[in-house]
Amino acid sequence: MFILIFFVGIWYTSLFCQTFFQHRYAAHGAFKMSKSTEKVFFILSWITQGSSYMSPKAYAIMHRMHHAFTDTELDPHSPSYSKNVFAMMWRTRNIYRDIMNGNMVIEDRFTKNLPEWNSFDKFADGTISRVLWVLIYIFIFAMFATSPWQYLLLLPIFAMGAVHGAIINWFAHKYGYTSYKMKNTSHNLISVDFLMLGESYHNNHHKFPSAINFGRKWYELDPIYPVIRLLGWTGIIKLPNLATQQPQGENDF
Repeated sequence: MFILIFFVGIWYTSLFCQTFFQHRYAAHGAFKMSKSTEKVFFILSWITQGSSYMSPKAYAIMHRMHHAFTDTELDPHSPSYSKNVFAMMWRTRNIYRDIMNGNMVIEDRFTKNLPEWNSFDKFADGTISRVLWVLIYIFIFAMFATSPWQYLLLLPIFAMGAVHGAIINWFAHKYGYTSYKMKNTSHNLISVDFLMLGESYHNNHHKFPSAINFGRKWYELDPIYPVIRLLGWTGIIKLPNLATQQPQGENDF
């Protein structure tokens, strides 16, 4: 039972940091925060994502490229240019590594207003950190696993950030429903997003990239939206006056 609770905990805490900090904040600037608050979320992202930690700066650049080049060969993670979801994940991983290592020429428009903590990223994204987290996960399973099948959950835990990304970047460009006609293949994957904390409303997101609420219809509940409003009310983050709710061009981010 503990292992299942641990898995669910990693699933949602990792996903929260990805959607709140790396996606909505770093990539889209849906709200603002101080540099000290940024560092708190850098650390929280490392703790929750562990061995699958993603640099907010590199993530933001890659995601901005996705919006600018959706469904083309320049899209870092388009299902249209990969044979299967694992091939897409590997291609995305290679592009991420090129961005991190400075092996890719990045257009200036993708590098504006990014959260940066280069020394921390170098550590958190490094081999020592990733191996340390893998060993911690293995130790926890060795202590608390009650059945051999539970060890299968280690694989998605090791790559949790990539798993979350693949669910949206592959399946939400193939399946689901559309609320807005777009010049891309984005879909809303499920109508009540209990699984991906609002990320499943991918068609909505492509229509309103910087919106703080990914849900648009009354039944499309985005669990992160009230959290953002609460943090805005407390002053931990600063919300834009209009909450950037207007539709934007498909190349905007």
